Amino acid sequence: MNLPAHIRRTFQYEWWANRATAESLGDAASIPDGIPERALALMNHIVAAQRLWLARIQQTELPMPVWPTFTLQQCRAELQKSEALWEEFLAPLSTETLAQPVIYINSKGEGFTSSVGDILTHLIAHAAYHRGQINVLLKQAGHTPAYTDFIQAARTGALD
Repeated sequence: MNLPAHIRRTFQYEWWANRATAESLGDAASIPDGIPERALALMNHIVAAQRLWLARIQQTELPMPVWPTFTLQQCRAELQKSEALWEEFLAPLSTETLAQPVIYINSKGEGFTSSVGDILTHLIAHAAYHRGQINVLLKQAGHTPAYTDFIQAARTGALD
């Protein structure tokens, strides 16, 4: 498998896992205290990070704050938009594109340069970290969280 194809497949996992987590949050609405507020905030942050990093790569205006306050329904809609935007970006992905530097300013106002490949790897790890936090919060609230391990997506045919 070549690297661009691997990255596209990894993003398929990302989208599958994010949809499953958002669905789990919807299911959690039925628990006695509802969706843990922090869990929804983390899911919103995952969505925002995807959109912010794409804007940085494409050198466009940042579309939202790092910690937006979407409802679950808005969050799901933003996930769909994000998925479509990333699919469009990733379709022509090449090894050369992965090596391209991106100059950006982070949310603290600090300037950095990172390669597109490093940014894409960061996005996957970042979301997995926060999905883990969401799962802990849901479990603490008495809800069974989504099973979002990569191997589960691969075993169930969720990936090409």
